Amino acid sequence: QVQLVESGGGLVQPGGSLRLSCATSGITFSDFAMRWYRQVPGKDHEFVARISRAGRTSYADSAKGRFTISRDNAKNQAYLQLTGLKPDDTAVYYCNAEAEEWIEEYWGQGTQVTVSS
Repeated sequence: QVQLVESGGGLVQPGGSLRLSCATSGITFSDFAMRWYRQVPGKDHEFVARISRAGRTSYADSAKGRFTISRDNAKNQAYLQLTGLKPDDTAVYYCNAEAEEWIEEYWGQGTQVTVSS
């Protein structure tokens, strides 16, 4: 059974930081690119960041310079370091595993990030 479990969300003041984690099981982690998305009520999922199997990263413009995606293949986990948080970053953050060599994709259940004073 494949599981992606996000953690690390919470309430933080503007300018603060959080580190989100995505623990995976049931997949060969090194076969998958990992992505983070976020969603606010009434809107579609918004791409945030991606890290390939080889460690190449890409970011949405809104995340560049503030967020950092990483992965630890030994721990089967992906991370998203959030810094310089703004109220507009408030959303549920989801991790996504996407196989790079074939069509296979999984989602976590999400973790809430709220940025408010």
